[in-house]
Amino acid sequence: MELILWRHADAKDAAPGKPDAERRLTAKGIKQAQRVADWLKKRLPAEARVLVSPARRAQQTAALAVTGRTGDWSVKKARSGGSRAAGAAKPWCVQ
Repeated sequence: MELILWRHADAKDAAPGKPDAERRLTAKGIKQAQRVADWLKKRLPAEARVLVSPARRAQQTAALAVTGRTGDWSVKKARSGGSRAAGAAKPWCVQ
């Protein structure tokens, strides 16, 4: 098993009064994410699973990694295991 940790790319600052989870990638962040996604696409096996935060910027980053990949890709809520702080975001699984 291999584990790759990939932080979201450059994101806009949060707008006043808006939740942090709604922050989007900047134009620079989209380019950064695309470069890493292109690198990953050549190396990830078809059966790879991608766990990603529900935060918009993380979803945008992960979407670039799976766009154009072969195989049956779908996004679904990951099952939460163990204890989690109240109100903590649940990850999403792209598989």
